[in-house]
Amino acid sequence: MIGKRIRHLKRYRDVAKVLARHGFGFFVEEIGLLHMLSLPKRLFTDMEEIDPKSVGERIRQVIEELGPTYVKIGQIASTRADVIPADILHELEKLQDNVPPFSFVDVSRIIEEELGSPLGEIFSTFDEKALAAASIGQVHCAQLRTGEKVAVKVQRPQIKAMIETDLEILMDLATLAEHRMERMERLQLRDVVEEFAKSLRNELDYTIEARNAEKIAKQFKNDPTIYIPTIHWDYSTQTVLTMEFIEGQKLNQFEGSEEKGYDRTALSEHLVKALFHQVLIEGFFHADPHPGNILLLDGGVIAFIDFGMVGRLTLDMKHNFASLVIAMMRQNTESMIKTVLRIGIVPDDVNLPILTNDVDELREKYVDVPMSRISLGEAISDLFEVAFRHRIRIPSDFTLLAKCLLTLEGIVEKLDPKLSIMDMAEPFGIRLLKERYRPSTIAGRIWHNISDYSDLLVDLPKQLKDLMRDMLRGRIRLEVSVPELDIFLRKLDRITNQLSFSIVLLSFSIVMAGLIIASSLGRQPILLWQIPAIDLGFGMAALMLLWLFISIFKSGKF
Repeated sequence: MIGKRIRHLKRYRDVAKVLARHGFGFFVEEIGLLHMLSLPKRLFTDMEEIDPKSVGERIRQVIEELGPTYVKIGQIASTRADVIPADILHELEKLQDNVPPFSFVDVSRIIEEELGSPLGEIFSTFDEKALAAASIGQVHCAQLRTGEKVAVKVQRPQIKAMIETDLEILMDLATLAEHRMERMERLQLRDVVEEFAKSLRNELDYTIEARNAEKIAKQFKNDPTIYIPTIHWDYSTQTVLTMEFIEGQKLNQFEGSEEKGYDRTALSEHLVKALFHQVLIEGFFHADPHPGNILLLDGGVIAFIDFGMVGRLTLDMKHNFASLVIAMMRQNTESMIKTVLRIGIVPDDVNLPILTNDVDELREKYVDVPMSRISLGEAISDLFEVAFRHRIRIPSDFTLLAKCLLTLEGIVEKLDPKLSIMDMAEPFGIRLLKERYRPSTIAGRIWHNISDYSDLLVDLPKQLKDLMRDMLRGRIRLEVSVPELDIFLRKLDRITNQLSFSIVLLSFSIVMAGLIIASSLGRQPILLWQIPAIDLGFGMAALMLLWLFISIFKSGKF
């Protein structure tokens, strides 16, 4: 990272100064960035003033000032109730892509470089003014030579390089924070940043968004109430995306528009059923269904656009979500806890009694409240906040789903306040659980397990042969860990040393007693090398005893 710090020194300094300006100079100092960048501490002390704003507000301001990468990371982070406190999440949800569009000269150059032809040969018309601009790209309306009206999304020039630089810096800061701050190590900050970075890099590849759109289109090919725009692959690359232009009314503008005789209840039900079909049946869902991404077409057809953010649920995850919904509807604390523990990554030191008490308190919030007045998204988000307090890591796709449900409920509330998403979720959940325990499904799981075990049995003779060969060649090392073994060995050392000391002392006493007796019986003292044996023996024994004393006391195990 030293080479990267040198290359991106200016950006590191910008990040450090913005943090200090909003009251986070202590963080810059604590992770050692002041010393690494050779920045004067006085500069940051002067910049830190008493700011009456909350921590969440100041974090949001830091993100907005640092630019597109941090804004996108903040938007992704706003879905993670399991790793970010609620007050900060509330501020992150306010983050918007307030960026001006880039020039049409750049738009034209990028399209021509990517598609390999002049703009006029590809499109018969192309609006120079952008329909919408965001931090990563912007959208223009155009018409192909074949006559189809299309929306063309073009990525900002140099945005990939800028985002990669910021992600490298962010990962470096996370690494420094983990090494120097214990609370960040417990949070596993590097893993969190890596997860956010992966999501952001996916958004930089428009071919991924195009494949997402086609996958969701297949889910509704037999549903006339849902429409997904067509992708024009001949005019799409990683940085240019061309899709069918959808002319419709945004659901966030529905209230102010002239009534066209639409059945609001039917629209709400179609929208909710579409989401639960994606989540609980297909396991692949549009994860950003805000009102601007949902259009109302003629005939009451609902169209989804913008597939940059999607969620994926495995079969087990779908079953766990269904179990969670059923447990919440039945207000069963034990089932809710079991499901959360199956869903998340649980730390070894989790305190189950306290967790149970927290979930019980949450359940009390919904006691005697009619199902029609319970927000499924809010209830799941509350549960994930409890998981956050107990350091239970929830998969990002689950937290995306919770945010998705909250957004959807906001839309449905405006269309039909009486509709309960919780009630509409129950049939899907029960259907999924029935399918899970259907005899044919159970038989399929058993057969799958048998197949796995049969493969294991087939491979077992070869694995045993390899194991025996490695044992004979001395390649296998056996490590045994016994709790408190170190304490036991230290006590054993002390006992051994004390015993050795006693034996040497006893031997010395016996030898000296023998020499004294022999000398008293003889007429003259016994001489060894012209030295009295008693004196020689005493001197040698004294030296041995002194050496033993020094060895034992130096070891500290007497």
